[in-house]
Amino acid sequence: MACSRSYMSNYFSINDILCSEERISCKITVELPGQGFLDSSSQSDNLKVGTKLEFPLWLAKPLKNLQNPVVSVDIPKIYKEGYREILEADADVIVLSKWNPYYYELGMHVKKFGDRDLEQIAGSLLQAYKSRFRLVMDWAENSIPNLKLDHELPRLEKHLFVPGRQAKVRLLEWLRMGTHSILLSEVTTNLNKRKRADYEVD
Repeated sequence: MACSRSYMSNYFSINDILCSEERISCKITVELPGQGFLDSSSQSDNLKVGTKLEFPLWLAKPLKNLQNPVVSVDIPKIYKEGYREILEADADVIVLSKWNPYYYELGMHVKKFGDRDLEQIAGSLLQAYKSRFRLVMDWAENSIPNLKLDHELPRLEKHLFVPGRQAKVRLLEWLRMGTHSILLSEVTTNLNKRKRADYEVD
């Protein structure tokens, strides 16, 4: 259900800033005077209708969301049907960071572009997260030979894995130190004495 909600990036988050730098393939839908320089192959001063360019997400989004959109957006291939089918078949074996290090975050932005596959993209994001959640936590809880694993996970999964692994290490260190006998608090001791006295009176 979380993937159905509107995703708002954090203005002060470096990770969200980097995510918004991801380049999105766009097609110009309105001729733009004086913007021909944006297309290195164009000989015209104007940017012609139908020209395909890549814009960073932070620019493509407002251009697409204007009352009269200036561009149409091509959904990144990693969110298209073929890739969704790969995830559905076995999400656990995919190195998502190779698809995109901000796979989940970018997907939450992409699904707001109003593509006809909107619901399928949202469902795929949620299903992939659910499928991989137990696996990521299992890696965090158990020793694994791949020391670079945290660099191979997309950002969202890394934020689960790294704290989970750190908590496991701290727990093992605490267990190795050992503990002395745990003593009852004074309040508990007095309470037990009072209860014992009450039973003796009865």
